[in-house]
Amino acid sequence: MKRRLLAILLLTLLVVSSAFATNGTRLIGFGPKMNGRGGTGIGVFDSPSLMMTNPAGLTFLDEVGIGANFAALMPTTHFKNNLNDKDGDRNTYPLGGIGYVNTKLQEKHRITWGVGAFTLGGMGADYKLNHALWVDTAGGHNVYDPQKYHSKLGVIQIGPSVAYQINEKLSVGMSLHLMYSTLEFEMPFSMSPSALAGIAKPDTTFGKIFSIYGYQETTAASKMSDLAGSGLGGKIGFAYKPTKDLSFGFNYTSPTTFKHTGGKAHIDMTRQADDMIGRQVAVVKRQYGLSDAAARHAVMMQYTGLGIDTARGFVGDYDLEAELTNPQSVGIGISYQANPKLLLAMDVEWINWKNAYDKIKLTLKHGDNPNINRMMGNYGNFAVDFPMDWKDAVMLRLGAEYMINQAWTVRGGYAYGSNPVPSSTLIAVFPAIIEHHLTVGCSYNICKTFSAHLAYEMALKKDLTADNPSIMASEYSGSSNSLSGSFVNLGFAWKL
Repeated sequence: MKRRLLAILLLTLLVVSSAFATNGTRLIGFGPKMNGRGGTGIGVFDSPSLMMTNPAGLTFLDEVGIGANFAALMPTTHFKNNLNDKDGDRNTYPLGGIGYVNTKLQEKHRITWGVGAFTLGGMGADYKLNHALWVDTAGGHNVYDPQKYHSKLGVIQIGPSVAYQINEKLSVGMSLHLMYSTLEFEMPFSMSPSALAGIAKPDTTFGKIFSIYGYQETTAASKMSDLAGSGLGGKIGFAYKPTKDLSFGFNYTSPTTFKHTGGKAHIDMTRQADDMIGRQVAVVKRQYGLSDAAARHAVMMQYTGLGIDTARGFVGDYDLEAELTNPQSVGIGISYQANPKLLLAMDVEWINWKNAYDKIKLTLKHGDNPNINRMMGNYGNFAVDFPMDWKDAVMLRLGAEYMINQAWTVRGGYAYGSNPVPSSTLIAVFPAIIEHHLTVGCSYNICKTFSAHLAYEMALKKDLTADNPSIMASEYSGSSNSLSGSFVNLGFAWKL
């Protein structure tokens, strides 16, 4: 029965874990105990979630047990530029974790081991936004065709942990993580005209022709989906408990690179091509005094001469791969049992976003539209770097818990994490900018072997304005993003 329950909980985690973090792409804590006290968990040794923060602390658990939690994140997003002032969709993202710890080898061999599956984090947003390219002018009024802006990144990790007690005060531990990530996004994607490197005629690329007609960027509707990747990572930790009331912890997490494969990319340049043809027709009419029909025919003949068959359109499908790295980090934690009822805790953590989230490497293969291939100067195979340029972040987490009686414990906390997203690459679908978090929580011991835990986190609103001009696309120049959210976490613990 216990094995069946464990399998059901693990399957549930794998199905729902498209999680969305509240600091960068990382959750501030793992499980309701940590989340209730501000995410502190490096120097507090009280749950199987230590596999995610400090595996060395497992040696200070005194029972074989299972911990499971289920949670929901409810972000509130807002985007504003010269054409939009809109809230994003009010999504609810499910996530969770489960861990098993065995202490039976502790007495003879000083070894505690465990295995778990936890949501590490992610990010996502959904909008319907106006774009300058998708507009019709009728009766002197601009009528926009709103475009979909969507992103979803989810990361979970599964694996064993082992801890060895060097002496009664000091332990060392290690976790091996198989990490699994999914990624998808959909939005207008803009590039410099120079990306259209195909030779139109001697000494002239298609990109140069677009530039002649006044384009500073070329834009396509893009949808990238079905990307999934895995990688191996690890964590080491030290736990030191010099007295029964004072504890220290240290951890190091290695970077993990995901090669997302099996993806599909759908690129639609129809609107950009139509807009370009419209500009060319207007020039031909003005220069030669032709009718609309005659000018359009002349332009179509020009495209035929350049090797473009407009009847085949400008929509292409590709096989897609993407490379992204989960960052390395270093953290320290301390906890102090001020009296038999009151526990105080603090964590400080450095996250190396700069090396991990400098860019997303996208590789597109086997493009099936010869018109797009001709304009880009390839055979349907090309690579593009999606710039991110994130900055390293420092997190400070403060927490406390108070035991009211043998049945009830209450918690509270605060977490600050410096925003890793620079204004130079800020866009609507990657708004991971929150810095301040307030948390509360509680636990109830239902019986000697079973307890329930609840936590609530409020991510305070953060606003950020993009650079003007933006290096991402003109639509983001001077735009602003807002993000806040609520996080509810319910967990249960069994002593076996």
